[in-house]
Amino acid sequence: MKIDRLIGILAILLQQEKVTAPYLAEKFEVSRRTINRDIEAICKAGIPIVTTQGQNGGISIMDGYKVDRTLLTSSDMRAVLAGLRSLDSVCGTKKYQQLMEKLSAGNSNVLMSDSHIAIDLSSWYKSSLAPKIELIQAAIEENRMIGFTYYAPKGESRREMEPYLLVFQWSSWYVWGYCLKRQDFRMFKLNRILDLECMEEVFVPRELPEFKVEKETLYQAGVEVTALFEPDFKWRLIEEYGPDSFEVQEDGRLLFRSWFMDVESSIGWLLTFGNKVELISPPKVRRKIAEIAKEILGKYE
Repeated sequence: MKIDRLIGILAILLQQEKVTAPYLAEKFEVSRRTINRDIEAICKAGIPIVTTQGQNGGISIMDGYKVDRTLLTSSDMRAVLAGLRSLDSVCGTKKYQQLMEKLSAGNSNVLMSDSHIAIDLSSWYKSSLAPKIELIQAAIEENRMIGFTYYAPKGESRREMEPYLLVFQWSSWYVWGYCLKRQDFRMFKLNRILDLECMEEVFVPRELPEFKVEKETLYQAGVEVTALFEPDFKWRLIEEYGPDSFEVQEDGRLLFRSWFMDVESSIGWLLTFGNKVELISPPKVRRKIAEIAKEILGKYE
């Protein structure tokens, strides 16, 4: 749309002192003639654009002209504020609220608490998570290595990594970066990290691959589970895996299929349903649950 292109051109002119028409034409995939018409339209809107010829020529906004560099409405800014407040909820600070106050200087209406969106990213583990998040944030900003002990189903190990990204996904916090032990990019759950430290060693940032975590990638070496649930737990299957994760059978029971990272995590989850679920496959997991049931029975007889 033309209006989107005009706003895009204006945003570039606000960020860069001078640009050329060929640059804008390539950026927006239009002809130079179209860019010239767009510049005329911006001038007619009251924003003085200056074009200069020659080797150092280009397009720029007239010196001394003041314009709102955010290009955001009050509604837009309140949406941004809601997101920033959600980050404050993680560690209980007002750092991002203060950032918003800087962004909205001169427009007090933005900070009015009339937003209809409330996002709280804090958790029951807030007291232990907040220091980890603060330390990892500092390490990312300073390009410093981090070290920690990691607890996983296969055991515990000491890891050192180059941290690049804090991730909130699947209702939990993770750190994503380059693991020296695995010589590859890995993601670690913060709740499983202990003895976290910011190391003295500074690393040179790598060329990063696209951060993308999908089920197919995550569960590459995982286990596919098929199970029959009693109707009482339909709400939980919908909440945790979605309505497409099961099919309602003639007797009302729910035939569930999904992937799990490993056998241990699948068993742990299934056991939370007590006798309201029957595992159909895989057979090795059925046998493991039968062994666990016998051990439990032996303890409580």
